[in-house]
Amino acid sequence: MTHNLHLYNTLSRKKEKFVAINAPFVGMYVCGPTVYSDVHLGNCRTFMSFDLIYRYLKHLGYKVRYVRNITDAGHLEGDRDEGDDKFTKKAKLLQVEPMEIVQKYTVGFRDIMALFNTLPPSIEPTATGHIIEQQEIAKKIIENKFAYEVNGTVYFDVEKYSKTNNYGELTNRKLEDLLENTRELDGQDEKKGRLDFALWIKAKPEHLMQWPSPWGMGFPGWHIECSAMSTKYLGETFDIHGGGMDLQATHHTNEIAQNIAYCGKSPANYWMHTNMLTVNGARMSKSAGNSFLPLELFSGDHALLSKGYSPMTVRFFMMQTHYRSTLDFSDEALSGSEKAFNRLMDSYKTLQQLSASATSSENIPELKAKCYEAMDDDFNTPVLIAHLFEAVRIINSANDKKTQLTQADIDLLKTIYNDFIIDIMGLKVEEEGGKASEALEKVMQLVLDMRAKAKANKDFATSDEIRNKLTAAGIQVKDGKDGATWNL
Repeated sequence: MTHNLHLYNTLSRKKEKFVAINAPFVGMYVCGPTVYSDVHLGNCRTFMSFDLIYRYLKHLGYKVRYVRNITDAGHLEGDRDEGDDKFTKKAKLLQVEPMEIVQKYTVGFRDIMALFNTLPPSIEPTATGHIIEQQEIAKKIIENKFAYEVNGTVYFDVEKYSKTNNYGELTNRKLEDLLENTRELDGQDEKKGRLDFALWIKAKPEHLMQWPSPWGMGFPGWHIECSAMSTKYLGETFDIHGGGMDLQATHHTNEIAQNIAYCGKSPANYWMHTNMLTVNGARMSKSAGNSFLPLELFSGDHALLSKGYSPMTVRFFMMQTHYRSTLDFSDEALSGSEKAFNRLMDSYKTLQQLSASATSSENIPELKAKCYEAMDDDFNTPVLIAHLFEAVRIINSANDKKTQLTQADIDLLKTIYNDFIIDIMGLKVEEEGGKASEALEKVMQLVLDMRAKAKANKDFATSDEIRNKLTAAGIQVKDGKDGATWNL
């Protein structure tokens, strides 16, 4: 079957046919997490969406180099290249080395991604591992007259760049509008222009993460990190660049400008962005008390949840909405997804037991073609899932002897399940009964770690609440000298 894959390109604001630069090789770069805190659901949705894309490209036969970075330096608190970076702030608060913060949350991020059954990227570089590359790009941009140095900090000159390039092309905004919505320089600011951003930042003596540079001791700006790592591993121009939609206006806009100023080329042919999360129709935020951590979803330890949901249920729930559409979380929606996911997986078991007929009353090849058409249309998982539930109807009808399927039909349905549910969507059959699945074991270990941390911080109310909720869910926790254990 010939695949006519189209994807929505944020840069052109339309669906475009996908043509790899060096087929069958595909270069894909996705902005990874900033590892100074626990991974949030917005991150999870983005990385699950690009895991799906990665899986489908591989399924089609492409050789994909998937690069997903780890931001472990240079991410400042403010939006004007000022203040401490988040790693330094947390390290000072906890009185530890910044790289202890990085290690802890990097491991936690990978553990959560493993629970969601995402494939690891081909390369997972870190910002701190590419300081020299970032400095070399900054030097070249200065040489090309698109950046300037002031007192040890290097700034990108946005207004000068805009004289020959369209700075706001990714978001379709004009420079005049951007300037109008930006605060005036207060006279103390050393930048030339209001939109100028830092490529390299001079470090204060007390700053914990700093490196020598041609401009003195300092650390990289956030945006240049991705330019350095994507260029090193995928070249000056590659196929797909992705991330959350919150990165469009500043981070990805500045990446494009940096690359063009550095080498005269836009970094990617296709820009893809996932949409935001809401909860019961309201924007998800910590201040509103409606944000979720993945472990809270798994354990049910949240005021807005009636129970916990398995990682595969959450993954399936996220795929019921297109990656470019807003995804609304609610306990009711998750409960509905759990029932639908179980129905889908139950039909897979039923499929294994079907008896073949001599003739067929269903068009299974057409159903398979429709599944591919859905994925070829900008990875349209909601439509794909609708076709998969048509397969559920056919399987159940055949099991009730209301529909006839030949052995070829049954074999093709097995292929559809294995290809689209297991391989492409990344869903796994979850075990039933008293035997805990590997995923549940990992979830429980993370929950017990949360409880142990609460006890160590003398937060006994939280520790007891976790234990009580686990008991109510039928999970017994036993404390011992070597830590807590659990059983069903």
